[in-house]
Amino acid sequence: MGYWFLALAISAEVIGTLALKASQEFSRPVASAICVVGYLTAFYFLSLVLKTVPVGVAYAVWAGMGIVLIAVLSAVMYKEIPDTPAMVGMGFIITGVIIMNVFSKTAAH
Repeated sequence: MGYWFLALAISAEVIGTLALKASQEFSRPVASAICVVGYLTAFYFLSLVLKTVPVGVAYAVWAGMGIVLIAVLSAVMYKEIPDTPAMVGMGFIITGVIIMNVFSKTAAH
């Protein structure tokens, strides 16, 4: 269940972050509310994850995948296209998450 909760935490954090951009410094009430609910939901599910997944692994996956998903979705939604070094860096993040989950004995499966 831990990794399902982690997927929900990542999704909620991505929604919250995209809404943060849309809130325009919390001047738009609906986007601001979505942002707050997104982050609260993300932290709630992350707290559930920590019952079964080590905190270092959970946070690395949560942060890393959040970075990549937000970059991809902000490119689509806000036309903020990452340059080549940014894409290479995100490739390293994805590779690191895969290596940690496939090869590390620290990751709980």
